[in-house]
Amino acid sequence: MFGRSKKRQSQQPAPAPAPQPKPSGHQPSQQHHANGYHSNHNQQQAYPNGNQYQQYAQTHQPPPPPQRHGAGQRPPPPGADIRLWQVFLNVDKDGSGSIDARELQTALINSNWTTFDWDTICMLFSIFDTNRNGTIGFNEFNGLFKYIEEWQRVFKHWDTDQSGTIEERELAGALNGFGYNLSPQLIQLIVNKYSGAPISRGYGAAPPAITFDRFIRACVVVKQLSEAFRAVDKDNDGWIQISYEQFMGIFLRAP
Repeated sequence: MFGRSKKRQSQQPAPAPAPQPKPSGHQPSQQHHANGYHSNHNQQQAYPNGNQYQQYAQTHQPPPPPQRHGAGQRPPPPGADIRLWQVFLNVDKDGSGSIDARELQTALINSNWTTFDWDTICMLFSIFDTNRNGTIGFNEFNGLFKYIEEWQRVFKHWDTDQSGTIEERELAGALNGFGYNLSPQLIQLIVNKYSGAPISRGYGAAPPAITFDRFIRACVVVKQLSEAFRAVDKDNDGWIQISYEQFMGIFLRAP
């Protein structure tokens, strides 16, 4: 019905020209792949200088990180504890090279994440601000830091229930360990005075307790008052006779 057509011959593409030899010093380009990717020869034609980003990265280093100005740039003093020097720099927020009372308060934290109370901060400054300029330098901070570490060991030793606070029984044991055998009435008075929370002794109420910062201050007050009493108690019989002036002087010198 239909006539027979002649079979059409397929035309083959002309063979690719043979690659020309490259000058010495150049690597031969790779052959074309069947999937259509360009060869390195084509890339070198598009980028005569090779990978421009790689060349830039090799000849240009990244900029240095910004440096903090102030005390953070200063090297530690000769013989200083590097760890303690870093702590000092972290507390010295304004980079002035010294720490004021507000900076110290923000750095000292109790176990319940509250900052040290202001009276304790003032007491610490009265002890370690040796030149009375209202700030603490690194050498003074060194003594303060070790002082607080010593008190932390004492506090953890007597915090027998690991509550993070000191209760009456624990305070009595701590003061007795220091050599101060106080009556239960005095112990209760101290806890009531230095407890941060309002005192409530109703049924089910938590007993009053002292946080770490106030524990330091309570023990220091007991120590200073006891030393002042013993200085007047010449015969060491536990009784003294003092004037009103002496009495006021003892209490006003207490922290």
